Amino acid sequence: MGPANDNVVRLTYREKVPVAAMKQIMQDAMAEMLANMKYDGEACAEVAKTLSDTIRDRLKGLPYQRYKYVCQVAIGERREQGVKMGTRCFWDSNTDNQASETFMNDQIFCVVSSFAVYLY
Repeated sequence: MGPANDNVVRLTYREKVPVAAMKQIMQDAMAEMLANMKYDGEACAEVAKTLSDTIRDRLKGLPYQRYKYVCQVAIGERREQGVKMGTRCFWDSNTDNQASETFMNDQIFCVVSSFAVYLY
């Protein structure tokens, strides 16, 4: 192999963080923290930070080495209007992964996006 191929990393499907595991962690954390929550701007800001930290810490507990986890949480008041969210990332699709989940009750909506980025 020449110098151009020295940094190529190929993970098997067992070594890559599975989306299903990421989604389950997000669903469980949202169900625990948001089940009976009502909208309050200041309280939601604090809950979003706590939820993000909780999900990230649980993702770090997965048995996958050399990954950095990023978690983004958005909480808003439900007023029967539509909301669209999107993300764009530049990454290695052979190693990195992303998962998103939503939660809604009568008062709030919550969108969580988590990213598993392989560290070379």
